[in-house]
Amino acid sequence: MSDDREARYARHLMLPEFGRKGQAALEESNVACIGAGGLGSSALLYLAAAGIGTIRIIDDDDVEISNLQRQVIHGTKDMGRKKVDSAEERLMDVNPLIKVEKFAERLDGQNALEFLHGIDLVIDGTDNIPARYLLNDACEILGIPWIYASVFRYEGQLTVFNHQGSANYRDLFPNPPPAGSIPSCSEAGVLGALPGIMGTMQAMEAIKIIANVGQPLSERLMILDTRNMTSKILSYSKDKTRQLVTILDRQDEYIDSGCEVQGESDMQSMTVINLHERMEGEAPFLLDVRRANEEVICSIPGTDLRVEHTQILENLDSIPKDRDIVVYCRSGIRSMSAIAALATNGWKLEQLWNLDGGILAWSKEIDPSMPRY
Repeated sequence: MSDDREARYARHLMLPEFGRKGQAALEESNVACIGAGGLGSSALLYLAAAGIGTIRIIDDDDVEISNLQRQVIHGTKDMGRKKVDSAEERLMDVNPLIKVEKFAERLDGQNALEFLHGIDLVIDGTDNIPARYLLNDACEILGIPWIYASVFRYEGQLTVFNHQGSANYRDLFPNPPPAGSIPSCSEAGVLGALPGIMGTMQAMEAIKIIANVGQPLSERLMILDTRNMTSKILSYSKDKTRQLVTILDRQDEYIDSGCEVQGESDMQSMTVINLHERMEGEAPFLLDVRRANEEVICSIPGTDLRVEHTQILENLDSIPKDRDIVVYCRSGIRSMSAIAALATNGWKLEQLWNLDGGILAWSKEIDPSMPRY
């Protein structure tokens, strides 16, 4: 080991059960992190500092100001850059001895097996359920362990899936929840330090597995409540009756909206530019299907009604049937499920429009002064 490595990893080398053998295992390993956001930020930083040989980052997003509250791998100067570029620069500054591979793409059913080929372990830095089912299935096919974490407001969850054939995500969560039933961080909020805590724990589990130290959190789900700093461990096991995944063919579960929206291919969409032009004449009925706490932050001028997308059926009487209706949410996902609900309750698809990109697109293309969240 070179003098530089000897000095850099000195605190590792003196650890019982770890030492040179453990450090060598880290340096020879290949780890992929899906997402360079809240969870990925802290996980990536500690994995790089620990000396993971090759780190592969997969994320197609750009850095936005609302990310900086929790995604500490990025800085103010990085706004507008690809997250993979910002993350690579930061990781190479932390440890120039490692190798970083970056892909500014979204993991999907077409590229997942290719992106994860040759990887020893995967860090789940995703923020939506369909991506986790996709990641789970790809890892089961390739025989790769992956470390799951999720955050919601003040609570975090952590476990290790598919370690040496152990139970995985489909054993713990056999079926996806209804579309939009579980809000994302952007919808429900999250205390900024929480993803940092959980991502650091993911890095710890990764290091343990690679260096073969201690007992991984396999078939045990840790739930951490940071409001009173209490945690509990729930045991789960492999469903021996479940058919193993051998091919990525469950496209209905991999769709980014949370689950497939019936009739989505027939659904009309409208750009924010088109909406802005139409509002100067005979304006359509503008329906906001976000949550009340999101409306407080910002809304599109001229909005006629705000009804949470999960409460559409309870508010049908407030929505006209004799006008064009443009439905919007934050990014254009929940609005699709709202349109599907209206279409199955008497509204014609030709009068329903999904606002492409939601209020985020309005902020970017029409009113840059509007807050983004």
